[in-house]
Amino acid sequence: MVDVRDAPILEFDPDPTALVEPGRVVEAGPDRAERAVLCFFSQVIDRLKLEGAPLLFELEAAHGIHPVYGFEVDGEQIAVFHPGVGAALAGGFFEESMAHGCRTFMAVGTAGGLAPTLTLGHAIVPTFAIRDEGTSYHYLPASRSVEPTPEAKDALIATLERHDVPYLTGGTWSTDGFYRETKGKVQQRVAEGCLTVEMEAAALFAIARFRGVPIAQLLMTSDVMFDEGWSGFETPDHDARWSLFQLAAEAVRAL
Repeated sequence: MVDVRDAPILEFDPDPTALVEPGRVVEAGPDRAERAVLCFFSQVIDRLKLEGAPLLFELEAAHGIHPVYGFEVDGEQIAVFHPGVGAALAGGFFEESMAHGCRTFMAVGTAGGLAPTLTLGHAIVPTFAIRDEGTSYHYLPASRSVEPTPEAKDALIATLERHDVPYLTGGTWSTDGFYRETKGKVQQRVAEGCLTVEMEAAALFAIARFRGVPIAQLLMTSDVMFDEGWSGFETPDHDARWSLFQLAAEAVRAL
């Protein structure tokens, strides 16, 4: 058994207050939205800007600014932003969006397919995420996996079924090491019930549970990993990504 002293990532501190809280970093303005979609599709963000979507607020990190646009669903303005790639950045922007007033969330993005029957473009609703990244361990005690919040997952599934969108449910493998997805690890994750691999779901699910907010995630396979190797990334289908984003926005509005 690993001694906690040998693995600092296992030193979970349940203290609910950190020395630096998002509310001390973010100055919330009047243009808020209660519901938000964390959208990993850059094409969707570009389209919102091109179509003149209102700028609600901005999220800023050392690499640059992530605009947060408004997207109307059934008369309500939904906040939409790209949370960045990787658990740490996505988790930080997730936290800051709460400081701006967002309280109900959906995420949508791409993932690598792990199951042999998966093809490019499959829709996946993760029912759990294997915690093979670092961020989630600062929000929950160590465990093998973490789940999305049930109400958000149910709303997402109901939205997909209402539109007759085929989907699969199963696990996702959240990892920081996208160049360390070895054959042995892929086989292990498939045996555990994972359909996909990505970088952020475990962190988003853990943060949501720590902060007491709902979130689920809709994934689309953009590449496939198998025993012989890797398929390579698909050429992005902009229409498909836009459609999945709209489904996520509709689902968060239904919560």
